[in-house]
Amino acid sequence: MRLNNINIEERMNHYHVPGLSITLINNGQVSRTENYGLLEAKSNQEVKEHSIFNACSISKFLTGMLVMKLSDEGVLHLDEDVNKTLKTWKIPESNFTKDKKVTLRSLLSHQSGIKDPDNSFSELHLDSEVPSMVDLLEGKTPFCKQPIEVKYEPDSEFHYSDAGFCIIQLLIEDVTNRPFHQVMNECVFEPLEMKHSNLKTGMIEMERKDYACGHNRNGERVDEIHPIYPYPAASGLWTTSKDLARLVLELMNALKGETKIGISPIRAKEMITPQKGKSWTGLGVFLDGFEKEQEISSLGWGVGFQSMMVAFPYLEEGAVIMTNAELGVHQMEGIIGEIYKALIS
Repeated sequence: MRLNNINIEERMNHYHVPGLSITLINNGQVSRTENYGLLEAKSNQEVKEHSIFNACSISKFLTGMLVMKLSDEGVLHLDEDVNKTLKTWKIPESNFTKDKKVTLRSLLSHQSGIKDPDNSFSELHLDSEVPSMVDLLEGKTPFCKQPIEVKYEPDSEFHYSDAGFCIIQLLIEDVTNRPFHQVMNECVFEPLEMKHSNLKTGMIEMERKDYACGHNRNGERVDEIHPIYPYPAASGLWTTSKDLARLVLELMNALKGETKIGISPIRAKEMITPQKGKSWTGLGVFLDGFEKEQEISSLGWGVGFQSMMVAFPYLEEGAVIMTNAELGVHQMEGIIGEIYKALIS
């Protein structure tokens, strides 16, 4: 993939995007990283290779990779009733779960029958405490004011769900007896040398020299410049475009049996296989196209940030695009969409 016929700095000015980082993958390796603009509008802090952005929901791709590793190890089971191994909280049983149970496969593909309550899963505010995952799922926090329960028969409908990934996080913590971020560090970040990636959930002071500040559609800094989402498996990833490209390369390499973290070719293939008759959803990623031309993607969209991961696993090409601006429109309708079209043209 190569950038053709686009003046990125001009388009950044057009969309009021202060900073942007792109890493390209060609021939199964990182080919280049390009950085533009500023970490914070009206500052002198330039975006560099180690600049860290909020990846928001691209965290779900990361979580999917961890699940594939743990399922290969026999720690997790994709098609088992998750209530069998959840310890600290259980999905409430109902008529919807009488014949079909919620599984990791259905949670990863957003087909568990769980639908997020309206106005749920917002960012953490300065005067708020980081909730426990059990309290969140029980509807006892400002982030989700209704208890999470199955609303449809599992595998019957697609509903994009942050709550589903909260359940995955709790399951991983229950079976490993360790905090989710610790499991991720040991199983993914460290072996892939993703040294500039983390799952911060507290309102701690971030190093301003490394972290991008969030901005709105007018290029103005948002009130809480480093938004934190206290449910990391769904939206907690802070990373660089190059670190995220390493994760994409791990999936490509796993397909060839060259994994660094222990994902078998079978599991890697399963992750990018359409699930339950839905051609567009895999396990933690979204799909388009078939066979050698298959495209996988993951989008991040939150307060002050938008990003996109796109890859063609069998062609061994891809790109990670990260910005510190939230344009108020879908990624494909803004600068990320323009860059994507330039890359595939």
